[in-house]
Amino acid sequence: MTVPAAMPPSQNIEVNGITLKVYVAGPEDGTPIVLIHGWPDIAFCWRHQIRALADAGYRVIAPNMRGYDGSPGPKEVEAYDIFHLTGDLVGLLDHFGYDKAIFVGHDWGGIVMWQLPLLHPLRVAGLIALNTPFMPRLSADPIALFRKAFGEEMYIVQMQDYGVVDKLLAQKTDDLFRYFMRRSTLTPEEFAKRPKTAANMNLFWALETNDRDAIDGGDGFLSPEEHQVYVDAFTRSGFTGGINWYRNFTRNWEMTKGVKQHVESEALMIMAARDIALPPSAAEGMEKYVPNTTKYLVEDSGHWTQQEQPDEVNRVMLDWLSKRNWN
Repeated sequence: MTVPAAMPPSQNIEVNGITLKVYVAGPEDGTPIVLIHGWPDIAFCWRHQIRALADAGYRVIAPNMRGYDGSPGPKEVEAYDIFHLTGDLVGLLDHFGYDKAIFVGHDWGGIVMWQLPLLHPLRVAGLIALNTPFMPRLSADPIALFRKAFGEEMYIVQMQDYGVVDKLLAQKTDDLFRYFMRRSTLTPEEFAKRPKTAANMNLFWALETNDRDAIDGGDGFLSPEEHQVYVDAFTRSGFTGGINWYRNFTRNWEMTKGVKQHVESEALMIMAARDIALPPSAAEGMEKYVPNTTKYLVEDSGHWTQQEQPDEVNRVMLDWLSKRNWN
């Protein structure tokens, strides 16, 4: 199956010791914007934004990130730490000859995006976060804190067990995307009142029991063709590369000790009122660390905001971008 026409042609680009599958659109002399997807996702999640940004004159660069379809990485878990992930994006700028770019991140891509101005401040022109707020370095090992707050059955804790989750998701690829890519029917406050297996985000219990409504039973927003793009991509790549990002939470925490938690770049923070994973409340107080922040709330959206409400997201992004001089 071919990728729907909404995506531009892809190209393979060697950066930082690996090859990335990258989609590029828009005029070559346009201001560069790099779109960073999360998990379990691919650059295809930006299909609605790529065309809108390119038509507005921006040079859009959307990679399948390290470990995802067409962008294989090494087997070693350590090869997926935050220095490698941000290094890949800096490598893309070097490849195209850009000193800096505007970076846009969703979900895990947002975590990577927020580290760019901390680790590579001279390469960042501006930042747009979808759902993922700036989260300062924690006072203790993140995995230890997840265990304490949610227990062993929380999905990020489960992901630390190498190979087990990888195998389950490979067996349940179709179910995973029918389960994930749905509109939320709950507010974060309503979700918090769900039974423990749901509120603790025991994703793998939901998949193993085939209970797609176990956590939140909203309707899917992908067309059959779009759903198949995801299934085909992860059937080819498997899940280990992306899961290895989660297996570096502790390593990232250890390696970033002493990094100043302050972002000078201008930032747009787009939140979603029905995001049960990254609720708007998670962005409260982030101005302490990112003082030049503009916030916007999408009322009728869950976690997959740029796909659930693409027209609203595009309008907000383009309006914010147009009011700033990126030269």
